[in-house]
Amino acid sequence: MKLLSVKPGEEVIDTLTRRAAEEGIANGAIVSLIGAVEGCAISNMPADDASTDIVNEYRQPFELSGTGEIRDGKVHVHVVLGREGDGALAGHLHWARVETFFVHAYTIPLE
Repeated sequence: MKLLSVKPGEEVIDTLTRRAAEEGIANGAIVSLIGAVEGCAISNMPADDASTDIVNEYRQPFELSGTGEIRDGKVHVHVVLGREGDGALAGHLHWARVETFFVHAYTIPLE
């Protein structure tokens, strides 16, 4: 298992993609993703069209957990985001910015 870390000042998807490449991981499972972000964009599908994404951007702090995969060097992550007031959002992560804390992705490379 490899730990891919995202530090303050870094963007999650770009950093995980770069760190996976540095570790030689072209394909793998992101079995656990944990941390906190200060802004992000996630998407979900409308009820009547599974081929379309509705992307929403948020500019606030979130606790983050998730899972995903790396296929042919491309990172694909689904997350649950906890926000003020004990609310939660979930969806496909397009981008997220780490400013204060970290995001750790525990990854198992596929051979």
